Amino acid sequence: MEKQTAKTSLVAFITGGKEDFYRLAYSYVKNQEDALDIVQESIQKALASVDSVRNPDTIKSWFYKILVRTAIDVLRKQKKLKVMDDRTLEFLSRGKEDTYQDTDLREALEELPYQYKTIIILRFFEDMKIEEIADITGDNINTVKTRLYRGLKLMRIQLTKEELS
Repeated sequence: MEKQTAKTSLVAFITGGKEDFYRLAYSYVKNQEDALDIVQESIQKALASVDSVRNPDTIKSWFYKILVRTAIDVLRKQKKLKVMDDRTLEFLSRGKEDTYQDTDLREALEELPYQYKTIIILRFFEDMKIEEIADITGDNINTVKTRLYRGLKLMRIQLTKEELS
């Protein structure tokens, strides 16, 4: 009975949050196909191991943990294959849309190491609480707070450098 409850909770959670999962995966890989692959692979991993979930209330953080780790794994695999023309292609595909305000912020976020980037994305883009982020990343709350502070500080330094250039 407990296993069925976890599986039911997982299916309901996945069905209700697929746009959020895609957005989070896309924030890592900046590519539609890869983001969809990450979401699909995460769902497969979750369905395969849903029996390990003892408390259906932890489904959210458990699934986000799978999603974040899968996204990071994909980035690590692609690191050697990354093409620099993606930014140019993305810029040209925007047409006449002005995006000056977000460009520096987006680039500063991209420059961050995974440990900081993950926490900032989950906190500010997924609107998660520090406790939820700690559960997802497997770190204690103080570590999450420290990484959030340091990540924001690194972004601030990066943005200040760009202003001075």
